[in-house]
Amino acid sequence: MSHPLTRVLTLLELLQSHPTLSGAELAKRLGTDVRTVRRYTAHLRDLGVPVEAERGRYGGYRLARGYRMPPLVLTNDEALAVVLGLVAAERVGMGTTVATAGALAKIERVLPQALREPLAAIRESLAFTANTVIGQAPGTGILLALAQATRSRTTVNIGYQSWRRQSTERDVDPYGVVFHNGRWYLVGHDHLRNTLRTFRVDRIESATPQAGDFTVPENFDAVAHLTAALAQVPYRWQVEVTIHGPVDEIARRLPRSVATLTADTTGVLMRARAERLDGMAHLLASLQWPFTIHHPTELRHALKALAEQLAAAAEREPAERSPRPEAPAGLAKDPDRQDVRR
Repeated sequence: MSHPLTRVLTLLELLQSHPTLSGAELAKRLGTDVRTVRRYTAHLRDLGVPVEAERGRYGGYRLARGYRMPPLVLTNDEALAVVLGLVAAERVGMGTTVATAGALAKIERVLPQALREPLAAIRESLAFTANTVIGQAPGTGILLALAQATRSRTTVNIGYQSWRRQSTERDVDPYGVVFHNGRWYLVGHDHLRNTLRTFRVDRIESATPQAGDFTVPENFDAVAHLTAALAQVPYRWQVEVTIHGPVDEIARRLPRSVATLTADTTGVLMRARAERLDGMAHLLASLQWPFTIHHPTELRHALKALAEQLAAAAEREPAERSPRPEAPAGLAKDPDRQDVRR
């Protein structure tokens, strides 16, 4: 526990589960001192929580007799948002496993049973890639249904709309739900095509569990499959560039969904696909290492155009500002006279 708010909430949890605790006991459990415990109890009183303090050898802190915290009432969307936030913070290194597990346990204790199972499925089945940015959340019902089907190894029937806006229905064995680059993806075996497929969850219009079950292939990694599949999506340009830098650091800047990297004697060979070369030029220019372009030649032209834009921006002089109008005579000298511009 490191954040004061976390300690205040933990103090409330301790007071709810023990009839009386001394200041020294609370300080030990919270990893702080008695003076800070007194300050935290004052915070709880300010929030309307009746914390009583008794002096003496057998004194201590307790909640007023008969006081109970009101039940936590969350909608499906709110509960999903809380759970996803906690799990995402832990996966990307913004929280500890112990803190996340404790917070989730407290939330689950006050949730109705109908929500506990789907949210537990979300915790166990979803995955995050390293390239995680804020994106648009899919429908709560769809995501919960896919997570439950993934956890229980149950085939699910989905209504799917392609990027061409063609709607189809198909049975899918869901192997995993992955969040990558602001989007949610379902990875699984598509019965309609009889092959392994990746579906964008925001294009799934319905998800209905079916009677059949399935077995996930041994050692299958949904994240690895998704990033590899996205890297193979056909684009207009095939790009090969050698980046003269350490492969580990370059890999952190260029995830597998953006490019494939191969270390060689001269550096790191980057193979990538791009629909627009101006975007690739910006990407290369943002790297801190020198690089050599193998092909296409058109990428050199895009880099030169970007360099010209940057050079022009560096040489551009700011426009002269209009002189500030002078105040009427005597106005600035009179401290008791109000500024007419207010």
